[in-house]
Amino acid sequence: MVDYLVKATVFDGKVRAYAAQTTHLVEEARRRQDTWATASAALGRTLTITAMMGSMLKGEDTITVKIEGDGPLGAIIVDGNADGEVRGYVMQPHTDLPSNEDEKLDVKRAVGEGTLSIVKDLGLKDYFTGQVPLVSGELSEDFTYYFANSEQIPSAVGAGVLINPDHTVLAAGGFIIQLMPGADDEIISQLEQAIEEFPAISTLIESGHTPEQMLEKLFEGEEINFLESMPVRFQCKCSKERIVQAIKGLGEAEIISMIEEDHGAEATCHFCNEVYKVSEEELVGLLPKK
Repeated sequence: MVDYLVKATVFDGKVRAYAAQTTHLVEEARRRQDTWATASAALGRTLTITAMMGSMLKGEDTITVKIEGDGPLGAIIVDGNADGEVRGYVMQPHTDLPSNEDEKLDVKRAVGEGTLSIVKDLGLKDYFTGQVPLVSGELSEDFTYYFANSEQIPSAVGAGVLINPDHTVLAAGGFIIQLMPGADDEIISQLEQAIEEFPAISTLIESGHTPEQMLEKLFEGEEINFLESMPVRFQCKCSKERIVQAIKGLGEAEIISMIEEDHGAEATCHFCNEVYKVSEEELVGLLPKK
């Protein structure tokens, strides 16, 4: 099944809901980054949540999420846009820790303590930037805290990743539930109870639940107004043309050094691990004509 997300409203528009299935997206990131199990779970949760946050944007708007903890995983960097395209990487992809006391992947210890930063490029003069301390390290709770404190939108965020014994991704997905003006205490109480009793998201995905069915399970008995469905995928923005332009920007002396010492150039994209080679002849072509 193709990865996708849905947008919906519930309780006559007083609650906004997003749900996503991201199994293939997260597996593509795992394959490109060669992440081990705990790193795959942390990166996968961040990719899933960023994909849903990206769907809240419009047009050419973009979002960059950076999680900087003091755990062995190092930083997690993820980019997303309004078209459901995300890319991301972790500083230490070969991170895998013993299971926690609940016999689950110990993402909290892998991430550690630190900050969650989000930068949105909304096509305006200045970027929107928000930063909060990591309150959990499990990531879903950290994004929940971010929404409440940086965007003043009471929200519930959930994301999960199941990993196969061979370290490939078995299932991944998530949801974001947001309270809109007019949501009363009765709605809040009902939501809190439903979220508390909600099964593990990745287990639902594994058992075949679609994003629509996840929301139907969460809002059981309520009328859900599904607004939109859109595909989500791992998509990098890198290209050889971008690499060549970056080299050109280094200046004549640096290019001559590459030609004389290395007889070419090679660059690897952090996000997708694609390797680009620029030949000696191509470097010569970048030098100013004399």
